[in-house]
Amino acid sequence: MNADSHKATARPDATDKSQLVLDVRALPTFAFSHRSLMWWSTAGLMLIEGTVFAIAVMMYFYLRTRAPAWPMAADAPELLWGTVNTVVLLLSLWPNQLAKNAAERGERRNAAIWLALCLAASVAFLVLRGFEFATLNVSWYTNAYGSVVWLLLGLHTTHLITDTVDTAVLTALLFTGPFESKRFVDVSENALYWYFVVLSWLPIYCVIYWAARL
Repeated sequence: MNADSHKATARPDATDKSQLVLDVRALPTFAFSHRSLMWWSTAGLMLIEGTVFAIAVMMYFYLRTRAPAWPMAADAPELLWGTVNTVVLLLSLWPNQLAKNAAERGERRNAAIWLALCLAASVAFLVLRGFEFATLNVSWYTNAYGSVVWLLLGLHTTHLITDTVDTAVLTALLFTGPFESKRFVDVSENALYWYFVVLSWLPIYCVIYWAARL
């Protein structure tokens, strides 16, 4: 077999290999919900943090069964600020969902506006949280009751602060840039995490403010 016939035989193989190459240039560079790696990482984070909250709540009721009186050497916390804070959090779910919807539609301006309202609600909640700490009627070092109540409130406050910072950064990026389309995924997942912050507060609120009254 000469060289020319060898080349003629090799050409079909090269052509076949080129046909197996997929053109992925038209595929999207990001996705929402369970198709996003960010969604799975956020879900894992919420699972871990939700477990921590559950352990802290179990600690509360365990200590209560071991104490001769509950609350220990203290009055139950005043209901005002905790209840007001709960209302603020529940109301924040509305702009939070609208920000999520706008981000998933690719509407940068609307997502920025609704996210700014979420940020305002977060800041208002943090201010009110200061009044909550002031009306607990017990210090964290006074006794076991004080320690576990401050632990519950402190854990939730930590999560609130981190999400407030994240929301502030995303809001600034949406309004001023630099902006990339993948930031819409960040807004969507930030909204998902805010749902976790709000919904995890409801059982904590019941434990801190109502379990002490039962």
